[in-house]
Amino acid sequence: MPFSRKTEIVEPGRALPGRDHPLFSLPAHHAVLGTPLVPPFPDGVEVLYVGMGCFWGAERLFWQTAGVYTTSVGYLGGFTPNPTYEEVCSGRTGHAEVVLVGYDPARLPIEGLLKVFWEGHDPTQGMRQGNDVGTQYRSGLWWTTEPQRQAAEASRDAFAGRLRDAGYGDVTTEIARAGAYWPAEDYHQQYLHKVPNGYCGLGGTGVSCPIGVLRADG
Repeated sequence: MPFSRKTEIVEPGRALPGRDHPLFSLPAHHAVLGTPLVPPFPDGVEVLYVGMGCFWGAERLFWQTAGVYTTSVGYLGGFTPNPTYEEVCSGRTGHAEVVLVGYDPARLPIEGLLKVFWEGHDPTQGMRQGNDVGTQYRSGLWWTTEPQRQAAEASRDAFAGRLRDAGYGDVTTEIARAGAYWPAEDYHQQYLHKVPNGYCGLGGTGVSCPIGVLRADG
């Protein structure tokens, strides 16, 4: 029977089996930036994966951010290899909709990247973002380096206090080491560039993230 508990992450044993190979291929280059969508990237480019609800608006937010080398959208944080969009939306893969953000730390320090993340959505909503409900819409940061982890946790703690002061609940953002990233179908990549009037469910809280206290070293 279908997995009906949209706000509970499926148990690994109940997840869809997936497949050994993707059912689709990616375009060679980013439709806006002209860069590759997936690694390998040039030396000095680091990768952070972010979940902010529907990945269409989140990707646009980051490709418009100075210091970002590339973006792509896909699925991460679940159990099913090479999932399709429909499978992820069924709640039976455990994945979140995420944006791969490849960035140059010399131009965009991790603290600046995290400020865009925290202020760009509401990280207190659990398994939803606005009207989009389900585990695939959960807030998340999936790190690839230890400094990213430290900065992510420090920024969460700093922003949580600001959110509480503004009347919001606890931060529910998942922070974990990045596992396998499965790129989404071609039509999802840079969707709001291809469909300028398309759906964008992105919305922040209006609370400013205290960027001055984000550095994990002080």
